[in-house]
Amino acid sequence: MIARILGVILICGTMLAGCVTKSTHVATLTELEQAQKALTKTAGEFDAYKKQATGQIAGLEADKTKLSTDLLSAQTVAANTQKKNEEDSRMLQAKANDLEQKLQAEKATVTRLQQGGDALAAEKERLEKERAAKEAEIERLTRTQQELSKSLQAEIERGDITIKQVRDRLTINMVEKVLFNSGQAQVKPAGLKILTQVSDVLKNVTDKQIRIEGHTDNVPIGVKIRDKFPTNWELSTARATNVVRFFIERGGVNRESLEAVGFADTRPVASNDMEEGRTENRRIEIVLYPRDLSQVVGEVKP
Repeated sequence: MIARILGVILICGTMLAGCVTKSTHVATLTELEQAQKALTKTAGEFDAYKKQATGQIAGLEADKTKLSTDLLSAQTVAANTQKKNEEDSRMLQAKANDLEQKLQAEKATVTRLQQGGDALAAEKERLEKERAAKEAEIERLTRTQQELSKSLQAEIERGDITIKQVRDRLTINMVEKVLFNSGQAQVKPAGLKILTQVSDVLKNVTDKQIRIEGHTDNVPIGVKIRDKFPTNWELSTARATNVVRFFIERGGVNRESLEAVGFADTRPVASNDMEEGRTENRRIEIVLYPRDLSQVVGEVKP
């Protein structure tokens, strides 16, 4: 468009410079008018084009501004999204770490519970074995009591011997006259027979401790035997010891299961105010009581 305008102006200049006749002048004026009209039209078209171009430029500027705004908005959204994603990521990581710690804690708890369960199972098994051993021990002791009762039936019927079982403890109570003469510690012949009957049963007892206890009344030792037994302590201990020696040397009872002890008059079973009570207090007690169960479990079969 600008090239056309410049061409028209150049033609007009050329024509003005070369006009020498009227007709030529008239023609030239005509052409000049035409050129002027063309120039005016061209100027109008230029203005329209300029206006159009200006509008297009404004539109492009507006588009650019909008694009810049949209870009900034998009960048802001992206930054906010990234920030939120980072925050979400940190939050999720923190939750994951917390869950991992809880998981490890739960695993540790499960391990402890498993260990505790194993320990309880082992303890239950141990207690069950001990219970079974104890029941078997009581059953064996009951058989021992029955055998002794049968062997000593006559003495039991006369009241000279009593046998008492309380669960895992058995006590054979023999009054003095069954084994000893008054003031003596040596077992008399009739007493040796009784002890033989008892030892025949006791030698088969392997899961009990057997304690021989000597007991007296509270009457002081007489002058005649005081040199030998200064007090009832010596007399009760000597009698218990002699019974133990018989069980070991002649009865075949395991010596490691035996013990002798003298209690003198410290554990009466009746009042010492009457002769009847003092007679009951002068006695030998053979007590069978439990060994440590840990030694019995698995060691002795019923």
